[in-house]
Amino acid sequence: MILKLISWNVNGIRAIEKKGFLDKINELNADALCLQETKAQDDQVAEVLKHSELSFYCNSAERKGYSGTAIITKQAPLRMLRDMGIAHHDLEGRILTAEYEHFFLVNVYVPNSGSELARLHYRSTWDADFMAFLKNLEKTKPVVLCGDLNVAHQPIDLAHPKSNYNKTAGYTQVEIDGISNLISNGFVDTFRLLHPDEVAYSWWSYRFNARAKNVGWRIDYFLVSDSIKDNVKEAFILPGMIGSDHCPVGITLEF
Repeated sequence: MILKLISWNVNGIRAIEKKGFLDKINELNADALCLQETKAQDDQVAEVLKHSELSFYCNSAERKGYSGTAIITKQAPLRMLRDMGIAHHDLEGRILTAEYEHFFLVNVYVPNSGSELARLHYRSTWDADFMAFLKNLEKTKPVVLCGDLNVAHQPIDLAHPKSNYNKTAGYTQVEIDGISNLISNGFVDTFRLLHPDEVAYSWWSYRFNARAKNVGWRIDYFLVSDSIKDNVKEAFILPGMIGSDHCPVGITLEF
């Protein structure tokens, strides 16, 4: 069995609908397509996807027009889990987990630390609690984690590491430590596993013509439990897929 899994921060599902999103879903042809930053309530997500023949599940933030995740899937999951079970973290619709036969698929939109790093302390707490959530899932079966992790892990993962280090959200040592902690606790960055030296980005600012100049960041990931890293046959980034300031990233798994 070969599965194609794709993750995409769509930066507003109602906005991307106007850019041919249903056609893009068909073009991507994923077994599971994980969306972040839907910026819509559950009924609004359903309205956008009502003409799709695929099943979908969503987790919306209490605050309207903010955050939110969704999973569009060909195969019905065994069960769906929303959030991580910690009340003060579970208001923003940031986690949606689908359980399949061989693994949990965790779709996440990690909190951004903010333009003045105002949420950096919260981010560090969130990272620690999220790690505990993932390791608890792993007691049952392996985990495939995907989404916008809002961090560039290594200098190769952003165009200007020196000028952004400890100044810009997404490349502070606190955030870097958060993803390093995931990796040191048994999760594998699939893109770096298969493309250790490739420069590739998944997000570009809308300012300064950044995408055309390829001045970007790799902040969208697929991480997998070490026990299934050999099941990862491909890891890819699709910068040609337009519609958001992020592009889709994905993997193929074979079981």
